[in-house]
Order: sequence, then C-alpha cells, then structure tokens
Amino acid sequence: MGREPGHTPHRKDAPTAEEVHAYLRDHPDFLVHHGDLVHHLTPPSQDRGRGVVDLQAYMVERLRGEVRLLKDQQRELIGTSRANMNSQNRIHAAVLFLLDAQSFEQLIQTITTDLAVLLDLDVACLIVESNGQDTPHVQTSGVRVVAPGTVDRWLGKADVALNADIQGDPELYGPGAGLVRSEVLIRLQVSSETPDGMLAFGSREPDSFHGGQGTELVGFLARVVERVIRGWLELPA
Repeated sequence: MGREPGHTPHRKDAPTAEEVHAYLRDHPDFLVHHGDLVHHLTPPSQDRGRGVVDLQAYMVERLRGEVRLLKDQQRELIGTSRANMNSQNRIHAAVLFLLDAQSFEQLIQTITTDLAVLLDLDVACLIVESNGQDTPHVQTSGVRVVAPGTVDRWLGKADVALNADIQGDPELYGPGAGLVRSEVLIRLQVSSETPDGMLAFGSREPDSFHGGQGTELVGFLARVVERVIRGWLELPA
C-alpha cells in the first residue's frame, strides 16, 4: 500500500512529540545544561497565554551576553595591538639612536643610558664577560664586567629570559639593582673572538616583563647592538 503524499514516517528510534513533552516536563532544567540548543529552537511569540514559557527573552539575554563577551574581547585585542605598536615604535627609535652614535663611547652611552629612556625602563646595563686577561676600556656604570660563564648561568641555553616580580641582582645592575622588580635579559654574541655578553633591562614595575610576552622585538634590538659594536671594534662576525 503506497504512502500518502507529503507523509514522512517517524524513524523507529525517534521520540514522539508526547515523549519529548513528557521528558521536558520531568527535566525542567534541561535547557540550563544544554543552552546551545536554544539557537536551534523556534520560540513562541510573547503572547501565548498562561502556562507558556517565553523563550525569546531567554534567547535575547543569551545573545546580549555573547555580544558583551565579544566587545570585551575586542577591547582587549585593540589594547594589545596598541601596546605592541607602541613597543615597536620604541624599538625603532632605539635602533636609530644606536646607528647615529658618532663614537664607540657614545654607542656605549646610548646603550646604557638612552635605551632606558627610549624604552621606558629604569635600568639598562651592558653585561660583558671577562676573558681572564683583558678588561673593557670603556668606564661607565652601565657596563658590568662579570666572570666567565655568568651569561650561561643566567640564561642557560636560552637567548632571552623574562622575569617578573623579582628583586634586581647587584651582579647585573650594580647600584641600580634596588629599582628592578622585573627584567628582560638578552644574550649578546658580538663576535666569534669575544666572550658572550648580555643586555639587562630592568623595570620598577613587577609585571612590566613576564613569561607570556613575545621576545621578537628585544631579540631584534640585541642583533642590532651586536652589529654596531662589531662595526666599531672592527671584529669578525
């Protein structure tokens, strides 16, 4: 016997409308635990008589919550983008200052003094490992001569370390250590003929530097410092 036109038989495993009605009546918190289903339901109009729950208000409130969340995420993204752009502009300005140095002494002064101002830091130091024989001839408080192996002791195998909520170490910062509450340490490999060095940037804010930050910009700055020092001292790569 043929089917009636337009008739769609129920699958054997599909519940009937009566079964769905009974299940929802026995489980009144079903939509609380399965809120995503609200998007797939056709809500009743606002005026359906007594005893009918208006799902439109629920759906509207849920959508409002999602909109608020998206706006918060958008504001956070914009804030992060602005901060990244600001950092990028500061690094670019610092690179220009390094390239404009008219002498090696002025270059060292730029690294240890001007970079702190340009990057909005409290302390900027150039760490130089002694090779056991020679002592760097530039005498300035921003250059710290340390024992061989000091850079590896601080950085291990990494090239950059970001440390938050710390107390600055006098070994790196000298008299300025008391200002340092967070820091970024960047390895310097000026030449195959010189020991490793390190840039140490410190801030009085405990969270100015932390492990979740990117290191591409400070890494780029360190590569520029390596090249300009190598150029002034006429060292091989």
